[in-house]
Amino acid sequence: MLVLSRKHRESVVVGDPAGRPGQLVTVTVLRIGRDRVRLGFEVAGDLPVHRWEVWNAIRSRIEPNDSPPDPTRWVAQ
Repeated sequence: MLVLSRKHRESVVVGDPAGRPGQLVTVTVLRIGRDRVRLGFEVAGDLPVHRWEVWNAIRSRIEPNDSPPDPTRWVAQ
């Protein structure tokens, strides 16, 4: 897991700079509150973006016998 600190209006880009431009995701911190952070997602192409619980529900309908990965699990390296 990559853990980053970002300030208001700072962004993170996910994708290979030399890869296909239709597979880039830019995540920008839009607002920081007491117990919430509002993030904006800019997605190139038709790459779907979902909240974890929505993605998990969709995935479980597609592959009902597979157990989903735990997004909160910390993997020490």
